[in-house]
Amino acid sequence: METIRPSSDLRNHYNDISKQCHENRCATIITVNGRGDTAIIGLQDYYQMKSELELLRTLAEAEEDVINGRVAPMQNTFDDIRKSLLERKA
Repeated sequence: METIRPSSDLRNHYNDISKQCHENRCATIITVNGRGDTAIIGLQDYYQMKSELELLRTLAEAEEDVINGRVAPMQNTFDDIRKSLLERKA
């Protein structure tokens, strides 16, 4: 569960916020004048979220290809890959 802290805590208690983000693996919301302004997450969680988002984008593109009929038999794809790899060796 995320926590909410004022921006002054970011300045005065950064180590506590960082530790909390890493240990609990949840976001800390920083407020400015009582309103949400920034979300802080651990670097590992950031990279994981970024990877998951890229995977979702790739899957959405693949689904769009299927819907629009941009598909080919799998054997053709493997044959093209083999041909490309053999050409690189030569």
